[in-house]
Amino acid sequence: MQNQNPPIIHTKLDIHLWWITAFIIAINIALFAWQVITGMDVSNPNSADAIRWGADYAPLTFLVEPFRLFSSMFFHFGLIHLMLNMWALYIFGSVVEQLFGRWYFLGLYVLAGLSGSLLSGYISIQNSYTLLNANEMIPELLPRVGAGASGAVMGLGAALTLLALLPPLPRQKFILDKKTLVIVMAINLSMGFMISGINNAAHIGGMLMGLLLSFIWYLGQRSHKNVSFKWFGIILGSIICYVAYTYCLNQIEYISSLWQALLEHLNE
Repeated sequence: MQNQNPPIIHTKLDIHLWWITAFIIAINIALFAWQVITGMDVSNPNSADAIRWGADYAPLTFLVEPFRLFSSMFFHFGLIHLMLNMWALYIFGSVVEQLFGRWYFLGLYVLAGLSGSLLSGYISIQNSYTLLNANEMIPELLPRVGAGASGAVMGLGAALTLLALLPPLPRQKFILDKKTLVIVMAINLSMGFMISGINNAAHIGGMLMGLLLSFIWYLGQRSHKNVSFKWFGIILGSIICYVAYTYCLNQIEYISSLWQALLEHLNE
């Protein structure tokens, strides 16, 4: 990605055109430092630490603490996990924030992260149904602890990729390299399918929301109704997340006894 008309930076304000991205990165780094100071393993946090600091564990999230759909975006499984996500957030976020505007960027980031958590939860629900019907213990189908900003970051990457594939806008601030973006996103998805331990459902959920909100923003630019389309995009994304959450709640009745048993085991 390169700027179509590279600006001459004269002031501090010009340097901080992506200050919300920088603020989110700072929050993630500060939280990680705090977690390490209070005794968490810097390279390989255990599940207990992850849950203590707000990670997503489907039985806990959907039965007791729905805030984990959001808080899990700010916990990372070790320094490498944090560094990779923050680097990607810097690369994608600094461009998305300047293209879409600060508040639409923030809405996209949060909604993509929530969508990733919700799709991950839905997969856990389906796996639990399969586990019950199998009448035997299959460890791979048990809910897993998940966390990280990757769902939200993949939403940003998907948003830029879609813009790169669509005809450029008349006064688009950045020229987007479609080949690079497609390759990067494809590699990330492929790694999620090939490497165990990666929550690819969160990646896909974030990407779907990023694609939707990017397309709505693009239509707003084309129709010269940018503000109204931005509001429509954020409201629609919020409604989708709410409907998805409600749907997941309706699906857990049959497996609630299994999940309650898992929570009791967790608290032992």
